[in-house]
Amino acid sequence: MMNVEEEVGRLREEIKRLGQLQSDGSYKVTFGVLFNDDRCANIFEALVGTLRAAKKRKIVAYDGELLLQGVHDNVVVTLMPPSAPSTATE
Repeated sequence: MMNVEEEVGRLREEIKRLGQLQSDGSYKVTFGVLFNDDRCANIFEALVGTLRAAKKRKIVAYDGELLLQGVHDNVVVTLMPPSAPSTATE
C-alpha cells in the first residue's frame, strides 16, 4: 500500500512519460490518456483520488473537481513546472 506522497510522485512520473513538455517546463496530458494507459491502470488503484491529492498540493492543475472516465476524457491535466529555488538572502 502506497502513501499519498509516493502516489503523487508516481503520478508525476507518469504524466511526464505520457504528456508533452511545454515551453514553461510544465507537462500536459488529457485525463483520457492517463485513464486508458495500461501502466497507469496497474499503478493507481484510484487515479481520480491521486489526481485530487496532487491538485490539492498544487502539483497538477485541471478544470473541475471530479474527473469521470468518458465524460472528462478531453480535460487537460497540467503537471506544474518545478518551483525555482529561492534566491532570498539572509
